[in-house]
Amino acid sequence: MKEITFLFIASLLAIPVEAQISTPKRPKITGVAHAAFFTKDIDNTRQFFKDYIGYNEPIVLKDTNDNIALTIIKINDRQFVELFPERSENTNRMYHFAIETDDAEAMRIYLESKGYKVPQTTPKGRTGNSNYFVTDPNGVICEIVQYEPEGLTVKNFGQDMPDTRISTRMSHVGFMTPDLDKAVEFYVDILGFHEVWRGGRDAQKVKWVHLQVPEGNETIELMLYDEEPTWANMGSMNHICLEVKDVFAAEKILNQRTLPKDCREHTPPSVGINKKRQINYFTIDGTRVEIMEDDTVDGIPASSSTGTPMKFLKQ
Repeated sequence: MKEITFLFIASLLAIPVEAQISTPKRPKITGVAHAAFFTKDIDNTRQFFKDYIGYNEPIVLKDTNDNIALTIIKINDRQFVELFPERSENTNRMYHFAIETDDAEAMRIYLESKGYKVPQTTPKGRTGNSNYFVTDPNGVICEIVQYEPEGLTVKNFGQDMPDTRISTRMSHVGFMTPDLDKAVEFYVDILGFHEVWRGGRDAQKVKWVHLQVPEGNETIELMLYDEEPTWANMGSMNHICLEVKDVFAAEKILNQRTLPKDCREHTPPSVGINKKRQINYFTIDGTRVEIMEDDTVDGIPASSSTGTPMKFLKQ
């Protein structure tokens, strides 16, 4: 008996201390839930997404003065665009983006164990879903959201998806990323995303890196840069991508609709470095809405760049 006890203790001592302590497990991350943008003209931007792009607006929340505080544009049952009135003029239009998890509280505990700042408990937001913010090492706000049965999102399941929608899926959200290594530290090493493609107009420089969510098929596009961005650059880098089967058919439909006043005209259809046809549309703030085909022109995926990732070193 003493010999068995000794062997058991010896076996425990042979296990690293880290392994003896229970490490919280990362819950599933099933998709990219929404992108949130500030706008200088909330009515104009609502018109862009509703009357022009063709989506419904099932949720409008107002402040104590009866002004719109938040409006939600529905792409499909689990993907949205959130619009907020601007807080400061001539500032970055990107507020945050959100990823969907099956357990927001477990994710909170997991992120806390990794040293990231999270709330002490998982709150419920104004739409009734469990959600909170975490800031990545580059300063980008990533919202963690879990759709709840009593939330407005689930209550409207199957509704507010008209035939006027130019696209039924948001394939990715893109945002400014000054340092790729810092982004990888969070999205790959902590959250479990994996890289699926990287590219750039210059073969020697990587400008775009796509990371796919671990338990889904949507991606985030890390938009790299090495110079102080202009207003137009910011609007182009911080964007959403709406997926379609036929870019030319989408353009024909949108040409029959009225682009809201002071919105920049769309770019002509073109084939990107990723070998997919695409068109770019812009809100009054210059925020880009990319409309892209779901497959490459030849059916063969574009190869990834072997260039050096761009990096912004602030002076």
